[in-house]
Amino acid sequence: MAGGLAALLDDIAAIARAAAASVDDIAAAAAKASTKAVGVVVDDAAVTPQYVSGFTPDRELPVVWKIAKGSIINKVVFILPVIMLLSQFLPWLLTPLLMCGGLYLCFEGAEKLWESLSGHSGSKKAPAVIRGSDYEAAMVKGAITTDFILSAEIMVISLNEIAAENFWMRLVTLIIVAFAITALVYGVVGLIVKMDDVGLKLSQRPATKKLGEGLVKGMPIVLKVLSTVGIAAMLWVGGHILLVGINELGFTPIYDFVHHLEEAAAHAAGGFVGWLVNTFFSAVLGLIVGAVVVAVVHLLPFGKKHDEHADEPTQADAAEAIKAAHIEGPAAE
Repeated sequence: MAGGLAALLDDIAAIARAAAASVDDIAAAAAKASTKAVGVVVDDAAVTPQYVSGFTPDRELPVVWKIAKGSIINKVVFILPVIMLLSQFLPWLLTPLLMCGGLYLCFEGAEKLWESLSGHSGSKKAPAVIRGSDYEAAMVKGAITTDFILSAEIMVISLNEIAAENFWMRLVTLIIVAFAITALVYGVVGLIVKMDDVGLKLSQRPATKKLGEGLVKGMPIVLKVLSTVGIAAMLWVGGHILLVGINELGFTPIYDFVHHLEEAAAHAAGGFVGWLVNTFFSAVLGLIVGAVVVAVVHLLPFGKKHDEHADEPTQADAAEAIKAAHIEGPAAE
């Protein structure tokens, strides 16, 4: 009986070791899967705060929570089953699908860069003030719709990094990635939207006045830097996806050229410099391809319809109008 108990304990220990190894494998796979999605993650964190702008402080975090829940539903309920089925039964579709996502990232990055340089951001016209729960629902819906596209990119990029794993490993890894990245993005968004309130409270205390004022003044700079990094990351990630994709589909000259320069730089100055060379040329490719798509969508005759409403109020405009109304209302009374 003692021998049987010892054998049972040995079996339990073996199962525990196997489970621990599986956990380590899943954690490593999740880290690998999420690394390449960094560009989309930065963009998601940069884009989302505009949907929370304009709300009273007591509604900011609840709105972020609503968007975060919508993001999880996007990833786990809608996107995950589709990409898992594709990876299992039509794996050859993953590269074209990933390239479509890369093309979209290039377009988004180039469009934001064009808007920044040209000043055509679609926010010239002063909007009418919108109030009430309908506005909140509309902003949350808009944020979740935008998140769907970014979440699809995150999940497909992550899946591509673990495509060689078995079905259950891919499934569990992507579920972990979905929850971890959502928590990261919307945790950062929540911190960003409340930081000015924290700074304001700190500025009212003599001991922390300078720190509080620094936070209030610094947040617009942080958002601007985050937005700039997001644009660069989109061009880099999108360009790299296209660079690798066209090579896998059989057109090799561009990839071979960049890879040769990367290897030469790595040999001369180290692996990090080689990575920088690859990143630079990926971003250049992303910018060129994105600029072509922007020209098609915005500038060519058959793309002008896209800009018919460019001067109409945007969601960000409405948010700013509400913020102004909250500030000016009490003074008017």
